[in-house]
Amino acid sequence: MEYMAESTDRSPGHILCCECGVPISPNPANICVACLRSKVDISQGIPKQVSISFCKQCQRYFQPPGTWIQCALESRELLALCLKKIKAPLSKVRLVDAGFVWTEPHSKRLKVKLTIQKEVMNGAILQQVFVVDYVVQSQMCGDCHRVEAKDFWKAVIQVRQKTLHKKTFYYLEQLILKYGMHQNTLRIKEIHDGLDFYYSSKQHAQKMVEFLQCTVPCRYKASQRLISQDIHSNTYNYKSTFSVEIVPICKDNVVCLSPKLAQSLGNMNQICVCIRVTSAIHLIDPNTLQVADIDGSTFWSHPFNSLCHPKQLEEFIVMECSIVRDIKRAAGAGMISKKHTLGEVWVQKTSEMNTDKQYFCRTHLGHLLNPGDLVLGFDLANCNLNDEHVNKMNSDRVPDVVLIKKSYDRTKRQRRRNWKLKELARERENMDTDDERQYQDFLEDLEEDEAIRKNVNIYRDSAIPVESDTDDEGAPRISLAEMLEDLHISQDATGEEGASMMT
Repeated sequence: MEYMAESTDRSPGHILCCECGVPISPNPANICVACLRSKVDISQGIPKQVSISFCKQCQRYFQPPGTWIQCALESRELLALCLKKIKAPLSKVRLVDAGFVWTEPHSKRLKVKLTIQKEVMNGAILQQVFVVDYVVQSQMCGDCHRVEAKDFWKAVIQVRQKTLHKKTFYYLEQLILKYGMHQNTLRIKEIHDGLDFYYSSKQHAQKMVEFLQCTVPCRYKASQRLISQDIHSNTYNYKSTFSVEIVPICKDNVVCLSPKLAQSLGNMNQICVCIRVTSAIHLIDPNTLQVADIDGSTFWSHPFNSLCHPKQLEEFIVMECSIVRDIKRAAGAGMISKKHTLGEVWVQKTSEMNTDKQYFCRTHLGHLLNPGDLVLGFDLANCNLNDEHVNKMNSDRVPDVVLIKKSYDRTKRQRRRNWKLKELARERENMDTDDERQYQDFLEDLEEDEAIRKNVNIYRDSAIPVESDTDDEGAPRISLAEMLEDLHISQDATGEEGASMMT
């Protein structure tokens, strides 16, 4: 009975390895693991070092046969790409696990740790762990190669505006930066009356045209030119051109509407001031504070032009200002602006201070003006107005002076401006010396108009200390809460300096 108890508690028997004689548990091959690995290498045929192509310009990896894909370091997409490089040898074994081994980002090396299994002698299954080293080689992709050639494009968008001021273009530039619409461009070229955007595909250009139609009042025409064709495969190579025309109206322009358009907008006066241009033209009647929005289709149906050149702005001094409390509204009048106050002012040109000639006018700036303030406006009484709608108007309906905006000390405003904007990286040619003054005008418009400012990314300038929201003269300023911190990313995921479209 004692012998039977000992036989039931006995552990499984061991055998000797047929190669080295070490006691081992029984297995189909009757060989220990060390001897089996020395005789059989299941990773044989799988390359231990593989090259992978990477484009530094667009940060993409090459996936055979002809695709470039964007992958982050140690991502699932990059791991799948690495495994596809050795797909044929891996088909002969069973892949159990795969993962990245950390490497220095600057080393141009990727290491993947693989765990594989394979059936060997007499049905024995052997498992092995090894590392495959991937060498990242720099290779320029076809798209970037064409970009560097500077002469290859499939589609171009020619954005034009027939005005002498670039306020609308500066606003459009900030919208493009905010929504990242510049990322697919091959290059951007600035000329004297607009911008040219070059693209490698027609689809990217069409997307940009749709963006322009949603952000600024415009119209466009499309055309294409046949470059080459293959009659055997029935393929054609075209170059497409999109001509986009923005309405020729900018902020602070004085316009004269046609009688039919003025009546359709609520019987407002024909002489109006453009207070801003966004996705529509926003007009205000300085005599009644009536406002109206005109979209692109309405403008092209009833076109009108600016009456005065921006350089014709003259400086006036306010001699007397009174607020109009009771505004008489005619039947069918449109909406009245709540942000402006109607005022009646007597003004005198600063260039005519030695005379007693003064001008009386109504203005929408009643909430800003006080006696002694300086204000910019157009002198319509002494100006040669060559406009078909003005010529048909009764001279009594045309005001002598139209005031546009209050004047502040520009030098102080520039010195105290503690914010900045980003700009598109573009090629410039035939630059006008007046561009810097126009850009300063746009920056002042951002400070004065919150409606435009909310669509623009404004970055804090750490070089200038933060002060109060208004200066000594009461000039409007942008609050710190509306500013973003400017982030500078000097290196990309591969350790190279990233090329950005923004400067």
